[in-house]
Amino acid sequence: MAEITAGMVKELREKTDAPMMECKKALTEAGGDLDKAEEILRVKLGNKASKAAARVAAEGVVAIHVAADGKLGAMLEINSETDFVAKNDDFLKLAADSARLVAESNPADVTALSALPLDGKTVEEVRSALVGKIGENMSLRRFQRVQAQGKLAQYIHGGAKIGVLVDLVGGDDQLGRDIAMHIAASKPKALDASGVSAELLDTERRIAIEKARESGKPEAMLEKIAEGTVQKYLKDVTLMGQVFVKAEDGKQTIEQLLKSKGASVAGFTLYLVGEGIEKKVTDFAAEVAAQAAAAAAR
Repeated sequence: MAEITAGMVKELREKTDAPMMECKKALTEAGGDLDKAEEILRVKLGNKASKAAARVAAEGVVAIHVAADGKLGAMLEINSETDFVAKNDDFLKLAADSARLVAESNPADVTALSALPLDGKTVEEVRSALVGKIGENMSLRRFQRVQAQGKLAQYIHGGAKIGVLVDLVGGDDQLGRDIAMHIAASKPKALDASGVSAELLDTERRIAIEKARESGKPEAMLEKIAEGTVQKYLKDVTLMGQVFVKAEDGKQTIEQLLKSKGASVAGFTLYLVGEGIEKKVTDFAAEVAAQAAAAAAR
């Protein structure tokens, strides 16, 4: 059996927010497999075991540039070390200029974007100069360029911490803004069921079966229960299946809203600043104590 180290327990706890002993038990049961251990915790603890994974720690902003005709646009994320710098005018200008360059020049990646000319320098030279001026590191993280089938709608929320681009075919500007706001609020993972990976659905199905089995449901009912759970999951995570956040009856889905307007969504892009980035959290009390101990030892 694989050795369950303190580091493995710590990693699983940070990822799931589950109690330390539950993490150790799950790792033991999973033979040291972190992904399997997380799945075991979800069976036992429900969604509480995934809430920590959604925490975002990195700072920065999302910038959007859309051409006047709404046919071409780009969204970009640029990160900083602190939220204070994320509000700096020069930092925000670099973000806006970089998003515009993505739309206009179609760079292949961040490296290509960094080499593009900007204000008589390259984007990288502007970034480096700003780092020297402010004294804090910053980086262009990712971008998405969109050539719309219809017309692009955009939405920035929470001090530019959330950005949305929606390719709306048909409808009007108000509908586009409503859909973009809904995406920012509800954070769908995909446009419809075809965009959700089979692996993810298999995981949800396995978890549903184990939870039903542990609750004493008959074996003959497990598959039916699992299928119902998967369908509910798809409604929760797909844009078309979600209930519109502004629905007056609390029931109208985005799919139904679009149909009533004779419109459709060809695609969308959602950025959350720092999504997937872990930021080091300093325990200042422990740091001070460690420094005092080191000084005493010297």
